[in-house]
Amino acid sequence: MLKIEGKQISYELSNLEKIGALSSSPSAHISNLISFQRVENPWTKEVLRGMRAPGTGIPYVIMLGTMRHKSGKDFCVVYKKRPVLILEFSNEKFARWVIPATSENLALVKTKIGDKQPHNSNAGEGRN
Repeated sequence: MLKIEGKQISYELSNLEKIGALSSSPSAHISNLISFQRVENPWTKEVLRGMRAPGTGIPYVIMLGTMRHKSGKDFCVVYKKRPVLILEFSNEKFARWVIPATSENLALVKTKIGDKQPHNSNAGEGRN
């Protein structure tokens, strides 16, 4: 679940997610959030960039952990073909977080971070 406390934004992983991701919950300074978008189909190379290392991945089932690519690293929590939120950061450990687009996460982003130019995307819709 996405949380904002003071000037920090974090995505709280469950204990099982921490084991699967081989990582702790990511956090970042909220002022480093550049933009966010909602994407319907997370299983495209535009959304999941690079190679998973470390973490757990089964295509179209689960992706937990770090995706490494030539532009940096993304932190991913993707389940089945459920929509995701992509939060893009500057000057942070992860360039992007790809997290579930739950109503709670989306509401928090829209109310607390609404000035970061939210937009909706169907990037890669229909492609596998």
